[in-house]
Amino acid sequence: MSQPSDITPELCRCQWCSNDPVYQHYHDTEWGVPEYDAGHLFEKLLLDGFQAGLSWITVLKKRDRYRQVYNGFDPHFMANQSEADLLELLQDAGIIRNRLKVYGARQNARAWLALAEQQDPAAWLWQFVGGQPLVNHFTSIRQIPTQTAEAQAMSKALKKAGFTFVGPTICYAFMQATGMVMDHTTDCFRYPLLSAG
Repeated sequence: MSQPSDITPELCRCQWCSNDPVYQHYHDTEWGVPEYDAGHLFEKLLLDGFQAGLSWITVLKKRDRYRQVYNGFDPHFMANQSEADLLELLQDAGIIRNRLKVYGARQNARAWLALAEQQDPAAWLWQFVGGQPLVNHFTSIRQIPTQTAEAQAMSKALKKAGFTFVGPTICYAFMQATGMVMDHTTDCFRYPLLSAG
């Protein structure tokens, strides 16, 4: 992954953000920004599932390769992957070679398409926060929960819809990443803009 050049190291960021330029770029431009595009939401939901048991930076640095092997996270492409395709993916060092996650991604693509036949997946996901960002005003990373009632409700509904790797902690991370919940701490330079609504 090429190193982002449009970051300013001296800015005050959330405490979880390291000095890694890739991480800083993600924090500065994506994390907590409301995302309403269904395709982007699908990608982020899967990426957060891939993170299970790992650090987010590990997944972030593999995101470009995931986009390549999943044809831009095209759910139709992913849903139609054969057994041979999945076995080939398990040999790809550019992604996380976890059998449950590789097979789960195909399952989630199929669940996504089934959901999309019934309704707009983006609106369906946003319903768990009432259709607009829940803005928090935490002063410290220690105050930020790992899951909430909204994340638990989303997790339960996603599991019922056939998704995997969608526990409440993963769902809350997804909600934070997509701006459904705004959890930049009050000392972060992103807080004023994203808390303004």
